[in-house]
Amino acid sequence: MKWFRRKNEQSWEIVGCECIDPVSMIDDDDDELDIQRVRDTATCGTYIFDLGKHSPQGSDYCRAVLFARQQLFQEIAKNGYNVLVLESWTLILYRKGKSHRIEVQYAGRPAYVSGKPPPVRPPPFMAVLESQHLFS
Repeated sequence: MKWFRRKNEQSWEIVGCECIDPVSMIDDDDDELDIQRVRDTATCGTYIFDLGKHSPQGSDYCRAVLFARQQLFQEIAKNGYNVLVLESWTLILYRKGKSHRIEVQYAGRPAYVSGKPPPVRPPPFMAVLESQHLFS
């Protein structure tokens, strides 16, 4: 199969990328947590945010990751899970001319906890995104 691109059309260039490897979201001192089942594989979602000519700020990156995580939680809830025991994410910033696009790939290992699930912690290493010079 051949892919064709218009001669005058610019392609998206990658400006920057941040990857966070899987991090345990369950504390070691959470002995009272009753995990009933854990999925064998991770669940992953990819979400793209077109910013147009708006130059992205640190808060844009954080909102994109939070939205991606929220969407992933909705997906795992459809399959009967209520927590993520491992979480990871990748954020990629693209540019085409003066337009920008953010792509977030959010992954997690879903599990079902009976009773009251633990309080939801923020996604791992969000402070990395808050620095203004991240992709400049």
